[in-house]
Amino acid sequence: MSEDREEREERERGREQEGEGEGEGREAARHNVISGEAALTGVTVQAGQVYGGIHAHLPAAATPVPRQLPPVSRLFTDREGDLRALEAARDRRAGSASPLIVVTGPAGIGKTTVATHWLRQLTDAYPGGQFYVDLRGHTLDSAVRPGEVLGQFLRAMGAPAATGLAEQAALWRSMTAQLRIAVLLDNASTAAQVRSLLPGGEGSLVVVTCRQRLTGLGIEGADFHELGSLPPKAATELLCRGVGAERITRDAAAAKRVVDLCAGLPLALCLVSARLAARPGQPVRAMAEALSSDRRRLTVLEVKGERAVRGVLDESYAALSGPAAELYRGLGLLPVLTFDRWLAAAVCQVTPAEAETRLDALVEANLLEDHGEAGYRFHDLVRLHAGERAYAAQSRADRAATVRRAFDVRLAAVAEAERLLVPARQPMARDHATPLARVQRFDDAPAALAWLAAQRPDLMSLLREAATRGWHEAAWQLTDAMWPLFLRLRHHEDWIAAHRIGLDAARRAHDRAAERQMLTSGAAGLSSAGQLDEAAEWYDQARESARRDGARRPYGQALLGLGACKFELGRGAEGVPYLREAIEVWEGIGYVRGAALARIVLGEIALERSAPQEAVGHFAHAHRALGTVRDPHDETRALAFLGLAHCRAGDTLRGTEELTRALETFTGAGSTHWQGRTLEMLGLAAEAQDDPGTAAEHYQRARALWQPISSRDANRMRERLRTLHTRERGTATGAIGTDTGETVPAGTEAAGTVPAGTEAAGTEAAGVDLSGMDPAGAGAAGVDFPGADSTGADPTGADPTGADPTGTGPTTAGPAAAGASDAEEAGGPRTPETP
Repeated sequence: MSEDREEREERERGREQEGEGEGEGREAARHNVISGEAALTGVTVQAGQVYGGIHAHLPAAATPVPRQLPPVSRLFTDREGDLRALEAARDRRAGSASPLIVVTGPAGIGKTTVATHWLRQLTDAYPGGQFYVDLRGHTLDSAVRPGEVLGQFLRAMGAPAATGLAEQAALWRSMTAQLRIAVLLDNASTAAQVRSLLPGGEGSLVVVTCRQRLTGLGIEGADFHELGSLPPKAATELLCRGVGAERITRDAAAAKRVVDLCAGLPLALCLVSARLAARPGQPVRAMAEALSSDRRRLTVLEVKGERAVRGVLDESYAALSGPAAELYRGLGLLPVLTFDRWLAAAVCQVTPAEAETRLDALVEANLLEDHGEAGYRFHDLVRLHAGERAYAAQSRADRAATVRRAFDVRLAAVAEAERLLVPARQPMARDHATPLARVQRFDDAPAALAWLAAQRPDLMSLLREAATRGWHEAAWQLTDAMWPLFLRLRHHEDWIAAHRIGLDAARRAHDRAAERQMLTSGAAGLSSAGQLDEAAEWYDQARESARRDGARRPYGQALLGLGACKFELGRGAEGVPYLREAIEVWEGIGYVRGAALARIVLGEIALERSAPQEAVGHFAHAHRALGTVRDPHDETRALAFLGLAHCRAGDTLRGTEELTRALETFTGAGSTHWQGRTLEMLGLAAEAQDDPGTAAEHYQRARALWQPISSRDANRMRERLRTLHTRERGTATGAIGTDTGETVPAGTEAAGTVPAGTEAAGTEAAGVDLSGMDPAGAGAAGVDFPGADSTGADPTGADPTGADPTGTGPTTAGPAAAGASDAEEAGGPRTPETP
């Protein structure tokens, strides 16, 4: 063995000696050359034969810094406000604990995209890495366990294996304690799922997205940011990016319709963009038409291979508890935009307290939006989904019963508001099945009026729903109960539309008393809107019906309305016989209040005839009589007219004091229209006392009050201000709309063209004639609409004759007066605006 070894070594030495000096070619041949695209890493050994072991000792390869955030869609647009809010939340935590920011919102709103886009902008701020995981928290069954996530994160960091959730969480915190990392925990389901995944140290950032609100993370010091829908401009930009700006611009009207129907939901807009992009020949208007059907819209918003709107909403719905799902379905059936605990309680037949618990569950799931005092609302597409679920789960009879319960609870609430606002009114039937304990109550009359104002669109929707379903009695009863809403806020279009529905319903129900009620109160709305011919027709129909049935109180009401129409047409003398007959009829049955209201109109006619002393007598009589019945609003209205009459008669100080008292009451009661009327009267009184500054202040306040509800009255105040300013300058104005170059008093606008039907205020070179006051403004004079065909005596009091003819005794109506009764001027006798 030893000799063999020595021989081999000798032969090797010989070959080496033979090869020395044979040149560079021979030397190159002794080295390996790697060519082509081959690449070698680590230790490489090439040998013909290897005897024994080979040992290589090298450091482990470096683990790459995790950059796991998903890509952002090229359709991403806007969200600047949201990005600023997220950055502000991060800044608030700078230098302290690691920020924990929870981004919430309904399915399809773009939470993941926004969070990813923001975090990608912060790559340099977190050199330790950016971690991402989809927690699949749409339902508890599909949610990823925290241990799986920690294992994924630790492996990405090259950490040693750990067993058990506690050990994994501890190792995760240890390895991140000295790092600055960003973590996006997408689609979380519970706060507990998140807590184990929070890193250690204070320099990191954690963003959680979820459909649930995860309020439990507030314990960890989380900041919450709720993502809303895209505004129309941004939604249109998204379509332009997906479909092409030229195509969208070419059919801008249809594109706007598509944006409206998608209701700013990014997922819906992206799906629409994908469908249009795949069909370059399809007009945008075809997509708009397809989306217009409520029943088809969610189906249209589907693209094969992509998550559809219905799909993501199905996931959210599946995660609800049974009671919350029941409420979700029930609310989806209702023809209203806003909900509250009373409506929710009626839908589910539970107490308001239990209903609040269910509402909170829907808000927590981001299926319902909480708008504070304004109530709760669905996103438009969520509303459609809720309705679909209801149709799938409930029979036709059950669905109808749900809607009827909701209607009844609203009818009960409107009737309660009516009771507070018009306490002197004798209401007709209010047939609803709502238990008294579940009838909504109001603190006072102003609160009731504010609620009616906020609910007006939904009440009109419920009214139309009742008519469509053939609930005739319910339809006219809701119309009748809404009287103080129409009377006080003067939304003429709704006033007239509601009474057309109510009149048709009363006739279909064969209820002649209800028919007369709809005719008289509807005529008041027509009169208020300036539709005097039709108003007179309605009053005449009511008069004939009352005559045939021997209904004396409604007969007097129709007479009062006809007299008021004559006055409004500027023919007050022709209205006097109607009014005197109404007084005779009502005094014959002891209806003190009705007779007093007719005397208010007689007083207005006297002012029109420039007979202020006669007017003082009528108004004083009415003021005393109304003080004996439960009608503080009309008592105050009579006081205001009495103040105007005293000013016209030359007793300006006394009249101003009465007007000031009336204004205080109207302001306290929230009667917008009559605040404006009284301010106008005070302005004229100030002009009569040569106080243009005070007059201008009153006119400006009146105009501001009328601007949202009556352009006719607001324009009249604008003209009064223009005339006042011209008079101050000592010049006369020309035709309305002429550019005189003057500076209009602060807070007013220069008068332009006055809308048709608006009388122009005249001017004088000097002085103020109070006979130019429009005594009735834009309301039907003193019209009362009793709630029943009463032919007996008015139980609220007797006519107090023989009292102080001047009517200067203190009024019983104070700021707490409940507000307009059904006797408030309901429409509009107005006289030409003459100086």
